Amino acid sequence: MPEPTGVIHDIGYQRYTGPRLGRREVFGALYGHGLRTAFGLGRSAKAKIFPWLIVAIVVVVAAGATAVRTQIGEVVLTYAQFADAMSWLVIFFVAVVAPELVSRDLRSGVLPLYFSRPLPRSDYPLAKLAALVTALWLLLGAPQLLMFIGAAFTTGKGWRGAWDELLDLLPGLLYAGLWAVVFASVGLLVASLTGKRAFAAGGVVAVFLMTTPIVGTLQVMPSNTVNELAFLASPSTLVQAIGGWALGDLLSSPGGGSTDLPIGGFGPLYAVAAVVLVAASVALLLVRYRKVASA
Repeated sequence: MPEPTGVIHDIGYQRYTGPRLGRREVFGALYGHGLRTAFGLGRSAKAKIFPWLIVAIVVVVAAGATAVRTQIGEVVLTYAQFADAMSWLVIFFVAVVAPELVSRDLRSGVLPLYFSRPLPRSDYPLAKLAALVTALWLLLGAPQLLMFIGAAFTTGKGWRGAWDELLDLLPGLLYAGLWAVVFASVGLLVASLTGKRAFAAGGVVAVFLMTTPIVGTLQVMPSNTVNELAFLASPSTLVQAIGGWALGDLLSSPGGGSTDLPIGGFGPLYAVAAVVLVAASVALLLVRYRKVASA
């Protein structure tokens, strides 16, 4: 009987004896990684160029508006108006960041690794969505804080002036949150439909920009009701219509003009439409990843 020749070598592998983290920690890790990805942190210099270029533009605009206000003593751009003015940059930011958050994982086929951990299928898309919402809110909200700091302590009205500025700032931050939630939910849903980032980016841009001509077409219809409801056809005009209805004078220009869209008495309907749009986008996003997980 020949003696066995196999040898088992101890190469130092040990069992993990530390704490085993659960669902909350996994969700937090996905959220943190997604937020870092949105701004290119921890990635190559090339990945940082576009997001930080957008950040630089919004900061320069905020700093310029603050400087002009300091010199002439008049508001040239309210906090809510700032969010409206930067909305076109938000579209391109979403078009670049949303595919980075979801399309890359779809293409590389790493989702089974995520779902092999104690992570419900819904947590992955929700963590990515939360990261994108936060990134967009920071993109629009942080420059508003810069404007607030510059205005609150240069008005010469002391703490009373700072308090009045704060009351103007808070609606602007809420308005920025509305932009972030609507654009993130729609953009991430579109990006999740394909693993090819170029197609995903094009789809996001198409949804936000190609729907605008529909609004223009409906605006020339002979019915006043159709004209007032036309802004429901595009996510951008939907948000702007809600802003004009809810914020009123905060979106009015210093010269007395107004950026309010002519929606008549349909303001509450626009608000409901925004809720339905976000809820439907999130629901479809969850269905999409339930399908991916079972594939």
